[in-house]
Amino acid sequence: MGSGTVDFLLGAAVIALPQYQIPVLLGTASISILRSIRRRRCKHRKSLPDPSNAAVTDGVSTRQHVDLRFTDVRCSITNKTGVTKTILQNIGGEAKPGRLLAIMGPSGGGKTSLLNALAGQVPSTKGMELQGNITVNGAPQTDSNHRQAYVQQEDLFYSQLTVRETLNMAAALRLPKHMLAEEKEAAVADLIQRLGLVQSADTPVGDAKKRGLSGGEKKRLSIGSELLGSPMLLFLDEPTTGLDSFQAEKVMQTLKDLANEGKTVVCSIHQPRSSIFSMFDDLLLLSEGQIVYSGPAKGVISHFESLGYPIPANYNPAEFIADLISIDSSAATAEEASRERVEKLKAAFKQKAASAPSGGAKDSVVSAPVASAKSSDDASPCSWPQQAKLLFKRSWRQISRDKATNVARAMSNVSSAIIFGGIFWRMGRSQTSIQDRMGLMQVGAINAAMSSLIKTLNVFPKERVLVQRERAKGSYATAPYFAAKLAAESPIGAIFPLLFAAIVYPSAGLHPKLSRFARFCGILTLESFTATSLGLAVGSFAPSTDAALAIGPGIMVLFIVFGGYYVNAGNVPRALRWIPSVSLIKHAFEGLCDNEFPGLDFEPVSADGAGDILKGEQVLNRLGFKDSSVAKTARAQARVLAFNYWLTYCILKAKKPAFQRMDPVPGRTI
Repeated sequence: MGSGTVDFLLGAAVIALPQYQIPVLLGTASISILRSIRRRRCKHRKSLPDPSNAAVTDGVSTRQHVDLRFTDVRCSITNKTGVTKTILQNIGGEAKPGRLLAIMGPSGGGKTSLLNALAGQVPSTKGMELQGNITVNGAPQTDSNHRQAYVQQEDLFYSQLTVRETLNMAAALRLPKHMLAEEKEAAVADLIQRLGLVQSADTPVGDAKKRGLSGGEKKRLSIGSELLGSPMLLFLDEPTTGLDSFQAEKVMQTLKDLANEGKTVVCSIHQPRSSIFSMFDDLLLLSEGQIVYSGPAKGVISHFESLGYPIPANYNPAEFIADLISIDSSAATAEEASRERVEKLKAAFKQKAASAPSGGAKDSVVSAPVASAKSSDDASPCSWPQQAKLLFKRSWRQISRDKATNVARAMSNVSSAIIFGGIFWRMGRSQTSIQDRMGLMQVGAINAAMSSLIKTLNVFPKERVLVQRERAKGSYATAPYFAAKLAAESPIGAIFPLLFAAIVYPSAGLHPKLSRFARFCGILTLESFTATSLGLAVGSFAPSTDAALAIGPGIMVLFIVFGGYYVNAGNVPRALRWIPSVSLIKHAFEGLCDNEFPGLDFEPVSADGAGDILKGEQVLNRLGFKDSSVAKTARAQARVLAFNYWLTYCILKAKKPAFQRMDPVPGRTI
């Protein structure tokens, strides 16, 4: 509603309702004051410099260029037997603003290890030793709070979100508070244009189940997600891996364009095509963790020719280099010859580097201080409630749009309900119906649990990796993420047990009271939620989806055995009595029996009913549920649910990625 409409309505109210003139006039004055304040705030916000958006809209005019230098970078790891493996050995070099530095070498040569060391992304590992001296614009890297970004090799996104939604979410979580929503959306639109993603801006990212972006588009989206923070130093781990030649070239052209804007771009790459190789400004070649060449990419061929290794005519330089610096282990003689060649290349470059004049390269260092990463611009722009709101929106979109999974779960529950409804059709009140009823209660509990457990184990371990990556960047805290996830999943998760109950309950002829049916639905829904919480707990610590799918069902089998149907509660060995108390199957089975059997009268087999079970309460006594009730079992189930949630939260919070600290090499300077 526009301001003119509001003023008109207030004026009409004064005329039509004279007895309320004073309140209405006071309200009018208040609205006018609020409008004035808002106009001033908006004007002030627009007048503020926008460092986080400067690189997106106005090039890099307001950002300090970054000159990265490193010497004596060493990395080794000692295993449990005391054997030490050297990964990197005395690596030195420089990455300059406005230039694209490529780190090349054979597999296992140390490319990714060096990139991680420079970016501060070496995973913390027991027995690892990491040393080196790194400076940014002449200041130690630990003291120079520069903005940098790291694009990992694997592209991870929420598959149901579009490109625009993904970038808008990253912008909302990471860009400064003083930016208006319209400014953030404009920054995202400009970034989409620059990355060549206009045609696919409203296309879902996609996954194995749903077709979406191509590999190259996903990689450019990964780059775009990092560019929202306006970093002037960009690291990328093998950005062309898994891409065809066309997509690989488009990705590398994007990196070249970023370098041309004044950013410092460093990437590891395995064996690029010649057109990509020609984009490199500088080159650092590694073999067995040592430098074979470091310098301008245009000088590498002449360097090797001077050592007696000319490139054949019409040969891809990258392929020539890869063959030259690799160890051929196909045969003993070939390995010996190739190792001798590589050692010669290492020694030649070491000699060349030692004879080079020292300090000359320092003229290019920018002396101005780097913008502090601890400024208000880099503070988390969202409060916890705001984070929870944004993350809820993202989770809801991901879950509600996943039609394949939701339809499959619905069909599974409906088909199971039809099958079980047919098997237990109209059980009646005979003596044999007692066992049938108990069997239906058991399979109902198992069906609700397994449907939710398997779905969670398939999804959450993959999502956890993405969440850990985003948390490492400081995008959000664990608590709002976890609360938002639970809030988004619960409404949809409740649908499937209700579908099962709506079909199987009348089909089997269970207790006719509506209140009993409502409790039946509630017990199965709570069982579904508790199984989901178990899946979250297992998925939070399992190293992979396959491991989670191996651990989760194994735990569930144990819960089924001690679920009250196969082993009577009174016969459980003393040392194992804790298992029924945490078994979600046992609590659901007991609750369903407490809901179904009280008040039921069963038909005797003989005339006098001797030895027969005539009352539903007798069934509960034989099962060991004499003093039980639906409320008691619900509380017990809720305790298991709360414990699993608490355990998941603690594991997620504790498993925030930790990175190895780089110790400086004493007595050495850059």
